Amino acid sequence: MKPNKGIRVLLADDEPHIIQFLEMGLTNEGFEVKCVENGIDAVHLAGSFRPHVVILDVMMPGANGFEVCRLLKDQGDNIAVIMLTAKDEVTDRVKGLTLGADDYVVKPFSFEELLARIGARLRNQFPDLLGEVVHGPFVIDDRRKEILYQQTVMTLSPTEYELLKFLIINNGIVLSKAVILDRVWGYDFGGEENIVEVYIRSLRDKLGDKEHRLIRTLRGAGYRVDLPC
Repeated sequence: MKPNKGIRVLLADDEPHIIQFLEMGLTNEGFEVKCVENGIDAVHLAGSFRPHVVILDVMMPGANGFEVCRLLKDQGDNIAVIMLTAKDEVTDRVKGLTLGADDYVVKPFSFEELLARIGARLRNQFPDLLGEVVHGPFVIDDRRKEILYQQTVMTLSPTEYELLKFLIINNGIVLSKAVILDRVWGYDFGGEENIVEVYIRSLRDKLGDKEHRLIRTLRGAGYRVDLPC
């Protein structure tokens, strides 16, 4: 199953080449996408499609992006609105944000940038859709098998992912090497307990945890994660 399955995106832009490009890219990412080329159709379709994310071009016929944003936000639905514009002007950004827009992307933009902004809005407004759980500065995304630390995706091996996840969800609990080996490596693991130390050291390096404030060692007992408030 694609990680974004079930997440609905409404795309409103009057430039066919942008519609085609974004529809293809977002569909390939697993989103359910519907497209319109004017603001009036965007408002009408939003009522039946009930999108999680609406990507609005500012300059559209029928009703511009500002008007559509205001109408959508006035309905009171929890919709993430990302506005697209060819104008890199502070006044436009301020106007959009004042009307309730959640983010702003200036044309031309990369698909990766837009995808990242969509992900940020989903994490903020629809974390349950992503299968994500927030623990302090960490976001665990089980669908993508990723962990974000301070809003940055960590580069982790599968075992590092499972180990860090296990430590995080047991925040404040002392975990012995034997327990960690059993839960992360499996009861039939035939290696040495010291493998846990190796992986803990690697995680600390990646977290910048030189003083062991995040992952603490309790001599003779094991390890404990202490998440900041």
